[in-house]
Order: sequence, then structure tokens, then C-alpha cells
Amino acid sequence: MTDEDALDFAIVVYREDECWDAELLPVALTSDLHGLIHALKQQPSESGTIGLVAVADEFFVALRVLRDRVDVFLSDIAASWDYPLAQQVLEYLDVPVPDEDELDEILQDEDTVLPAGDLSIFVDLGLDEMELGILSGDIDLHPEDVLSSIAARLGFSEPFERAIDSVFG
Repeated sequence: MTDEDALDFAIVVYREDECWDAELLPVALTSDLHGLIHALKQQPSESGTIGLVAVADEFFVALRVLRDRVDVFLSDIAASWDYPLAQQVLEYLDVPVPDEDELDEILQDEDTVLPAGDLSIFVDLGLDEMELGILSGDIDLHPEDVLSSIAARLGFSEPFERAIDSVFG
């Protein structure tokens, strides 16, 4: 898949009648954190709502909304220089956007990805911090592949894949 073929997508995942379901959100939300949070809060769910966003082949964002609580995880802070959503996530987390020197230092090691946010976002669903860190740091995986792995580990692979199929056909 080339950069031109890469698609941005946002998916909302929720539980209804003790079953997981997933739906595609408007692609505009892949660059609007506050709009994304608003959309997730609108979805009724028994145990909170999960948002999974992939942007190009560069990074992903995972969100979890439970009542007034919003947990956010960004897979790579270096994306904040090129992508509005990544920058908005860092601002939301009150993490400074790296300056040029810091970014050069981060990018010096092409095998290193620095995440930001709540690594324990899915602990209660069975995905611990270390596993999320390993998945997000695997530079050989595209964001949609990492999100697919997360969906499988959390038990909603089938509805997630249905939503993905509507993106990639």
C-alpha cells in the first residue's frame, strides 16, 4: 500500500445487549479530536465507547469514553508536526509538541516510536500497558493492522473488521 492508497478512518466501538458492535464515523473526524470525542459521547453503550482512528500509514489514536471520563492514547508523538489530530491529542493531554531539535532526536532512530497518553486505556478489557506499548511501537505494522490486533485482543474483531471492510472494500 502506498501513501496515496492509505485511507484515514475512524471507528466507534460499543457494547449493546452484551455484544460488541462497530460503526464507521465520518472521515472528517480523523482530524478533529473534539468532534471525535463528541461523536463517541453520543453513542450509548453499556460499558463506555471506544474510538479507533488510523491516519495514513503514520499513526493511530485510541479513545475511551465512559460518562465524563475520556482516556486518549496516541501511538507516535512525532506525527504532531504533520497531522492536526496528533497535535490536538498532545494539546488535550497537556504534552508539549516537540520542537525541531526534539523531533530530530526522536526521528534519529527510525526504529523508535514514542507514544503519549494512557497506556492503561484497555487494561480492564484485557490489554495491558506493555502489550499496547509493544503493538504501537512495531514500525513494521500499519496503523490499521495494529488496531485490528487491538480489536482481536479486546474481543471485538468481527465487528471491527466489518467496519474496516466498508473502508477498504
